[in-house]
Amino acid sequence: MCSFLRHNGEASIANQRQRQCRRTGAPLDRLTLRLAVLSPFVDRRHGTERALAELLERLAQNYGCEIHLYAQRVEGLRVSDSRSACGAQTGTIYWHKIPSIPGPHVLQFLGWILLNGSVRRWHRWTGRASWDLVLSPGINCLEPDVVIVHVLFHRLRELAREHDENQAALGGLLRKLHRRIYYALLVRLERKIYGDRSIRLAAVSKRTAHLLNEYFHRDDVSVIPNGVDARHFSPDRRLARRAEARHSRGLREEECVLLLVGNDWRIKGLPAVLEAVAALPDLPLRLLVAGTDSPQYFQAKAQQLGVAERCRWESGSGEILDFYAAADIYVSPSREDSFGLPVAEAMASGLPVITSSFAGVAEFVRDGENGFVLQQPRNAQALAAVIRRLQQDSELRQRIGRAAVEVVRTQDWNRNAEAAWKLLTTRVQGPKREQPVTASRS
Repeated sequence: MCSFLRHNGEASIANQRQRQCRRTGAPLDRLTLRLAVLSPFVDRRHGTERALAELLERLAQNYGCEIHLYAQRVEGLRVSDSRSACGAQTGTIYWHKIPSIPGPHVLQFLGWILLNGSVRRWHRWTGRASWDLVLSPGINCLEPDVVIVHVLFHRLRELAREHDENQAALGGLLRKLHRRIYYALLVRLERKIYGDRSIRLAAVSKRTAHLLNEYFHRDDVSVIPNGVDARHFSPDRRLARRAEARHSRGLREEECVLLLVGNDWRIKGLPAVLEAVAALPDLPLRLLVAGTDSPQYFQAKAQQLGVAERCRWESGSGEILDFYAAADIYVSPSREDSFGLPVAEAMASGLPVITSSFAGVAEFVRDGENGFVLQQPRNAQALAAVIRRLQQDSELRQRIGRAAVEVVRTQDWNRNAEAAWKLLTTRVQGPKREQPVTASRS
């Protein structure tokens, strides 16, 4: 029944578009697209949410899309009051605020799915808002038309099962149980949604597209890599802020500062980074870790390894360029990362980066030329060897940083939006299967 309704909905949209084309004489890609976009929150501090903010901004400004954003919280994005959406204008983002439900994360997620679906159905029934397509960055509803895949919970659940933390305390057992329930729910939804070929999928990297094919037999996935704002993240801007960024954190000039930014530090490879720092007691290393993850477990591990005094933990709520300005090397040997936006931003800022082959951004990194790619992200000795090499050779750091700038400077958000626009316009034409859209790297 759902497939039947979806097919008829697509046909209805396609017929409306064809009639509009005949009436106006305009090609389809010049007509206004109306989008319902679903995301619990949008801001500039988190990878997926920052990517969504950049995309929506350009879809509205460059392509005149009328966007109805259903979210619980919006920061750093220019939006209009949803009450004015009845007289909707092209090139405008209307924020329809969805209430949030307190409680464990799994209940918050279920509440989000229920409430955003109910509010959207009410808006369509009352005529308060209408749209051609439902766009979702990940699993945010049961009936999307296009999904941009930033993370795969099938893969994260596998990694969680491999994880062998000592959590004998009641609190640890409850957290583990909650995580298992949450992942089981999302895995089931991924199987339902990503396995439906009437839903168009776009992956933020070739690695994610490969995993979608492996898990769900989707060989029709478009690849649309995230972009980088090279005007904001640049060597000149980073160096201009360097002295103040280091002084405010008590970092001495002779210290080599390693940086890791992100959430879920275990997946980002922080345990291996701590072990690598411990393996280099003779080097003047400091480790700066920024993000919203709970630091207690990692602080205890740093204490156990004897490197606690060489570590600094921050919430990640400040200006992200400030973190890059304080650093000398960006290090993130991820065990899994669909893209790895901070790696790309660090490269654009002229920092030498160390990542892993399990990060989607690694497709832009030529090992030893514009960065370093570890094939075994948990190999702390191999990581320590690369860190030692970079710390002891300032000319190498500069050369790698310059090459990194060159390779990512063309991967901007305008190219990302252009590829997304092409995907959306082909999707709105009708239910026929289209060839995957892949953003050019040239």
